[in-house]
Amino acid sequence: MSWFPPYSLVSSHKDLIFQLARREVLERYRGSVLGLLWSFMHPILMLLVYMFVFGVVFQMKWGIEQKGDMEFAIILFSGLIVHGLFAECLVRAPSLVTGHAHFVKKIVFPLQILPVVSVCVALFHMVVGLLILLLATLLTRASIPPTAMLLPVVLFPIVLLALGVSWFLASLGVFLRDVSQVVGILATVLLFLSPIFYPVSAVPERLQPFLYLNPLTLIIEELRNVMIFGEFPDWVALAVYALLAYLFMMFGVWWFKRTRNAFADVL
Repeated sequence: MSWFPPYSLVSSHKDLIFQLARREVLERYRGSVLGLLWSFMHPILMLLVYMFVFGVVFQMKWGIEQKGDMEFAIILFSGLIVHGLFAECLVRAPSLVTGHAHFVKKIVFPLQILPVVSVCVALFHMVVGLLILLLATLLTRASIPPTAMLLPVVLFPIVLLALGVSWFLASLGVFLRDVSQVVGILATVLLFLSPIFYPVSAVPERLQPFLYLNPLTLIIEELRNVMIFGEFPDWVALAVYALLAYLFMMFGVWWFKRTRNAFADVL
């Protein structure tokens, strides 16, 4: 499956990718009392904070009939899960190669798996967030809609995009060190220009098409549809998004391979 680089990489280096991803996840919590439990505790605590601040203090509504203070919190939390996946990949990508400079001169080490490992770690944190979202939805609405089974289909396109972005920025970060500063700002901008704290309908109608130029908007909206509102996604929009994400992923891996030989000269 040379037309799908992640499959080829994972099948060829699945053990190495698993070990690197596992080590990175464990190292984040090494030395703490609760250890890996923090990966579950952190999103739970944040969900409770959102429920109190936005549901109790500000008493914010989403423009739908809400069932208690938790309703707005899970709608907001679902958007943050998508942003968290993309932002984590975006912010970490420029330092993936520079942070592993000792691997660059080891010809036998497949540098192209580093972005895959990064996305796998981000996916681990997303899965934890989704499990908490499922539990919160069950407690709030007393049931999980059958459309939740479509969640992998909805998220697959943004995973492709995250891989493409990671490969491209991992290479670019070797040659332009300022990229790390730019993507940090970009991640914050995406947080507020995505329909996370507000619905798309809250934006003036003439500006709504521009909101969909944001790569997170469609995925956030469709995630809420299948996970919370029990609606089917917009298949046409999702297919177009998936095609564009796939093309960018192919460009990202092509760019990484094309510039790979120059890494040692720079580092």
